[in-house]
Formats: sequence, C-alpha cells, structure tokens
Amino acid sequence: MTCLSRSLSALGTPAFESVLKEEIAALGAAGLPLQAGLRTGSVALDDRLEVTILGVDEGADTLRVRAGLFYTSIIAGCACADDPTPVNENAEYCEVRVDIDRQSGEGRVSLA
Repeated sequence: MTCLSRSLSALGTPAFESVLKEEIAALGAAGLPLQAGLRTGSVALDDRLEVTILGVDEGADTLRVRAGLFYTSIIAGCACADDPTPVNENAEYCEVRVDIDRQSGEGRVSLA
C-alpha cells in the first residue's frame, strides 16, 4: 500500500487532477505494475512515465481512479561486449485502477 493523502486532500479543488497525476507518477516502477503491463519489451522503465486520468468514481469509503500510464521499455539483450544489438526503447501503455481509502489516504494499485 502507498499513501496518496495529498490527492485526497485536493479532492474537489482545481488542483486535484495534477496532484493525483504527480502522486501516481512518483510511485514509479516500484509502486506501479509497469512490468506486468508490458506488451512489447521485457524490462519496464519509469524515467519518462506519464499519467492520464481516465475517470474518478467517488464512493462513501473509497475513491476509485482509473488511469492510463504511458512509459517505455527495452528488450534486454545478452549484454555481451560485442553484441551489435542496439538498445531501443519501446512505447508502452497500460491502465491501472487506484483505490484510495477516504479515511487513511492509503492507496492500492492494480492492473486494470
């Protein structure tokens, strides 16, 4: 679990979406299922992670967010010194669901 209390505090303000995007992006590869969402590469990279908010549902106990993640991946080679294969980055996209507890601000992220 991770804390998304800044997003919860910004709920209902004009800054909500930007704060939410910032907090989700800050989770990086350690807190987001980027590796599980790969379609092209074999290793997920989070250095240029972009978050798009697709929808927000407000429940009594939980704030449910659907977000699209744009990121890159690489196809890991053999890492031999004479390997002529260039390391190219691939565009990746996956969607996640973020459930934020309205009392504690704790969030649970899962691949949608």
